[in-house]
Amino acid sequence: MITDFRYRGASTGKKLFISIAIFVMSLYVLLILYPLINMVLSSFKDNRAILTTPFSLPEEFSFSSYKTVWIDKGFSRYFANSLLVTTTSMAFVLLFGSMASYGISRYTYRLNTLVYMLFLSGIMLPLKAAIIPLFLLIKTLGLINKPLSVILIFMAMGLPSTVFILAGFMKGIPLELEYAAKIDGCNDFAIYRRVVMPMVAPAIALVTIYNAVPIWNDFFFPLVFLQSDKVKTLPVGLSTFFGQHSTNWSLLFTGLSIAILPMLILYLFMSKYFIKGMTAGAVK
Repeated sequence: MITDFRYRGASTGKKLFISIAIFVMSLYVLLILYPLINMVLSSFKDNRAILTTPFSLPEEFSFSSYKTVWIDKGFSRYFANSLLVTTTSMAFVLLFGSMASYGISRYTYRLNTLVYMLFLSGIMLPLKAAIIPLFLLIKTLGLINKPLSVILIFMAMGLPSTVFILAGFMKGIPLELEYAAKIDGCNDFAIYRRVVMPMVAPAIALVTIYNAVPIWNDFFFPLVFLQSDKVKTLPVGLSTFFGQHSTNWSLLFTGLSIAILPMLILYLFMSKYFIKGMTAGAVK
C-alpha cells in the first residue's frame, strides 16, 4: 500500500501513480467547485443572459440584485430566522447531547445499554414519517408559526447522532484523567466541563457540521410549521422566487449565493477539527 506521496526521489511507477491521483483529485475538485462558481457568477447576470449564455462571464459586476434580494424581497428577515433557528437548535443539541453522552459513556448502571439504544433508535426512525401526529402535537401546544416548533423538532433530529458520535469519543478517554481530576478536587460537572469537553473538541466540530448543515438547509419542517412570512427560513423564502409561469433566476442565484455563506464560513473555521474528528480512530 502506498502511503508516502512524496514525488521527489520516487520511482517511475510511483510518480505515475501520484500524477494520476493528483489529476483525479483535481478533476473532482473542479466538478465540485464549478457549479458553485457558476452560481455566484450568474447572480450578477439578468434572466436573459442566464438563459442565453449560461456559461459566460457577466458583462458587469453589479450588486443591484443583492440589494433587491436582501432589502426589497425581505431576504434579511429569512436569513435572521434561519440563523436563529440553527444556532439555537445546535446550542441545545450540543449541550444536551454532550451531557447525555457523558452520562452514558462514563457511568455504569443497570439501564445504561437501554438508554443508549433508545437514543440510537432515533437515527432509524425519521420524523417525517410521523408528520401528522407531530403536526397535531405542535398545534395542541400552540406552537404553529413559532420558531420554537422547528427548534424542538431539530433538537429531536440532532440528539441521536450527537449521542452516538460523542459517546464513542468519550469512551476512549482514559479513566485515569478523571481520577486525577477528582484528586485535585473536581466534581463530576467540573470533570465534564474542564477535562472531557476539551478532549472531544474534534467530535464537537464533527457533530456541529453534521447537524448544522441539514438544519440550515431543511425545507420540509419550516414549510409545514412556519406559515407566516415573518418567521419563514431561508429555504422556504427561496421558494418565493419560483413563479407559477416563470422564475427569476437572477434573484434565485443571488439568494442561493447568500445562503451558502454561513455554512461555508462554519466549515472553513472548523475544518481542522472536523477532519480530526472524521479520521479519529482510523490510524493507530
